Amino acid sequence: MAALRRKFGEDYQVVNTSRGATFSSAPVKKKRQRFVEKNGRCNVQHGNLGGETSRYLSDLFTTLVDLKWRWNLLIFILTYTIAWLVMASMWWIIAFIRGDLNHGHDATYTPCVANVYNFPSAFLFFIETEATIGYGYRYITEKCPEGIILFLFQSLLGSIVDAFLIGCMFIKMSQPKKRAETLMFSQDAVISQRDGKLCLMFRVGNLRNSHMVSAQIRCKLIKSRQTPEGEFLPLDQCELDVGFGTGADQLFLVSPLTICHEINPKSPFFDLSQRSLMNEQFEIVVILEGIVETTGMTCQARTSYTEDEVLWGHRFLPVMSLEEGFFRVDYSQFHSTFEVPTPPYSVKECEEKSSLTSPTATPHHEHAFTMDCLEAGDEGAGPGSCKLPSKLQKMNSSGREELQRKVLRLSSQQSEKASSTGDLPLKLQRLGSSPVQGDGESRFHLKALKVGFQPMALSTGDLHHRSLPQTPAVTYPHTPLHTPMSSTGGRPEDNLPPKLRRMNADR
Repeated sequence: MAALRRKFGEDYQVVNTSRGATFSSAPVKKKRQRFVEKNGRCNVQHGNLGGETSRYLSDLFTTLVDLKWRWNLLIFILTYTIAWLVMASMWWIIAFIRGDLNHGHDATYTPCVANVYNFPSAFLFFIETEATIGYGYRYITEKCPEGIILFLFQSLLGSIVDAFLIGCMFIKMSQPKKRAETLMFSQDAVISQRDGKLCLMFRVGNLRNSHMVSAQIRCKLIKSRQTPEGEFLPLDQCELDVGFGTGADQLFLVSPLTICHEINPKSPFFDLSQRSLMNEQFEIVVILEGIVETTGMTCQARTSYTEDEVLWGHRFLPVMSLEEGFFRVDYSQFHSTFEVPTPPYSVKECEEKSSLTSPTATPHHEHAFTMDCLEAGDEGAGPGSCKLPSKLQKMNSSGREELQRKVLRLSSQQSEKASSTGDLPLKLQRLGSSPVQGDGESRFHLKALKVGFQPMALSTGDLHHRSLPQTPAVTYPHTPLHTPMSSTGGRPEDNLPPKLRRMNADR
């Protein structure tokens, strides 16, 4: 058990290798009649043929080959015995008609067959002729044309009988059915998970070193069902896919292989669970076909599994081991299984549960971005700042540039004409002296533009020719302290920066 845990991992622990441990309290079902026996013999008998029995005589050779060995031997012996007696009787009749029996010991008389004077001597002559023994004591003379004709007929008939019976015995002895005796199937089939999928599995093996060429395996499900029209089908045959589409049904049978049937929506076991398996009645017929490498004849091996021979939650024990220079197969563990954790539900139930839980399994995340978040997207300095993806940051930067251009166009429309560098303080004075209801709009333009007014050079000519009106100082929360709008009265030159005042004095 420890070796199995090391080999298969902790998820595949051996629970119990006995079949009676699972559902031990369940009543034991009585074994029902099988359609195909475990040895492959079909349990079907044909009766009430009526006049159709003549069809067997039309194919006499196949009929003799299909017969059991005891009937073949009886027919073989009787055929030769009757043929010998009939031919010996014909030789005795010729001797009796010619009168050779009365002159058997007369040296001057020339009979049809020398030294044939009773039935035993005629029988010995036939055996010597048929078996080409040729003792030389009994022989045909040239004065018996009917004996020559009978000799030719005897040779032809003997050759036909020999070819028929000896060929029949040879074919029966070399039948590939005997090759099928060395092809093994596991006594039970198992249902467990493989690669995350629930599968029905069984094992096949080849006891001989000679290979099975072009080995192919097929599976049939024998189960009674009723059609939607009300027709009852007592032995309906359904195909089980064991890899027909992927080529997995073509076997390279040099070592025991585990054949796998995936239980999916196309499988007849789609709604089969561990509990419903106890109430089901079906039979799985397995057919293995291949060409015998030594004789070139097609061989077919068969077996079947009933519902009580299908073990839920089991897996086959490994039989392969690596030795020095070769792989060893331990056939003592060929039929052994062990239990593994397997869900007791059917594939249909599992899919229905997953479909019900899938809509709530992946919640949808919705992100709302505010204007302040977009404005602070480039900074991202504080912990509470909004961090946007690069694509959204590009969209944000392009959007802000477009917003700045729109605000500039709006501000240019209010001034009725483009302002020069000298008109900028005047424009700002007009904005500062605007009514109260316009303060919010102007502040919004200034905030969106994020313009920090720096000291700029103004021409003194514009300052002399343009007199700024005396307006009360208006304080803007976003306007720097050095803006020209923060005048307190007096001459306009007094509100200029020191640099501009020196330039005006020099001029």
